[in-house]
Amino acid sequence: MRRVRVSSHQAPVHKLGDGQMKLTPRFRLAATPASSSGPQQASWEAAEALIPGLPDDAALNCLLRLAVESHGACRLVCRRWRHLLADKARFFAQRRALGLRAPWLFTLAFHRCTGEIQWKVLDLGQRSWHAIPAMPCRDRACPRGFGCVAVPAAGDGGDALVVCGGLVSDMDCPLHLVLRYDVCRNRWAVMARMLAARSFFAGGVIDGRVYVAGGYSADQFELSSAEVLDPAGAGAWRPVASMGANMASADSAVLGGRLYVTEGCAWPFFSAPRGQVYDPRADRWEAMPAGMREGWTGLSVVVAGRLFVVSEYERMKVKVYDPETDSWDTVGGAPMPERIMKPFSVSCVDSRIVVVGRGLHVAIGHVREEPAGGGPGSRGAPGYSVCWQDVDAPKEFSDLTPSSSQILHA
Repeated sequence: MRRVRVSSHQAPVHKLGDGQMKLTPRFRLAATPASSSGPQQASWEAAEALIPGLPDDAALNCLLRLAVESHGACRLVCRRWRHLLADKARFFAQRRALGLRAPWLFTLAFHRCTGEIQWKVLDLGQRSWHAIPAMPCRDRACPRGFGCVAVPAAGDGGDALVVCGGLVSDMDCPLHLVLRYDVCRNRWAVMARMLAARSFFAGGVIDGRVYVAGGYSADQFELSSAEVLDPAGAGAWRPVASMGANMASADSAVLGGRLYVTEGCAWPFFSAPRGQVYDPRADRWEAMPAGMREGWTGLSVVVAGRLFVVSEYERMKVKVYDPETDSWDTVGGAPMPERIMKPFSVSCVDSRIVVVGRGLHVAIGHVREEPAGGGPGSRGAPGYSVCWQDVDAPKEFSDLTPSSSQILHA
């Protein structure tokens, strides 16, 4: 005879992290055996098919494509589905083994009234929003002081998000903080501290190594120092050549294996912005070309080996840099959607520019190369155009402002 009990089962709804789940009560009947049935429990996987009528390898290929927000309901189907979907690390490891990778947009946002920092995640394939566990940092940290970079997967590992530095808002005190978020395991880890506490600095990833440079120091003076971290190696920071000037960074980009750093333009433009370029192979800094630094008037992304900038001062138009003429060309196409308002953050995936505006409204720009002479101001060189696509944001995001955004694959 078997005894039957009623148990309450809590299912997560649209959440990646156990620490921030919204719980919906569901009730099910759970059979409790009166005596030990070890051999029967050990053989249930062999007795149940993942999907009746399909071989397990084909069924697994189907289940690994399920959207994350549907996992809570799908875990109730049977024990084998629950075994696969309840453990996110196992689920993403299986996806990685089959070569299934989808882009996710990670946005560091803050509440404009309370200043609360939180990460919001958009599945670019399913167009659904998720939350991840809270970042273990100071409560009153300034979100714009952090440096955030995406580190591509190395070996059997998954993509990782690295957050460095920062600033304590009420004390203007920069931080040595370094955190790493593993997208497959859905957890944060504290890494080795930077050699120098810094905020508002440049950062980028070259050959899997994280480089940081410049920024503000503990006494709020600008820094010239730079350092590098190899997350897959010893995990310790080491210094590299110092910059040619003390400067904080408004934006940076990695292009052709080199780190480009600009302090940006600031109204009323009394002085020309400074810029530096770092070559890790030679461990040397050099001045940025004049046309590049003077036209770098916004936030940048690199698409198909070309540097694009979404301008902050020219009605958010998109420009592309031409290294042969040291000048910027306007990208053709429709203007930025009106819902995208400053302040905004920019990232890219494949040939798409992803812009996150106030309220976490998202615009995805599909970049297309035009024939020679086809773009405005192209002077006979191949031009570019962009076509924008809107992505709705939940109403509860209306008070959120983006600080940084990165694309990770899972």
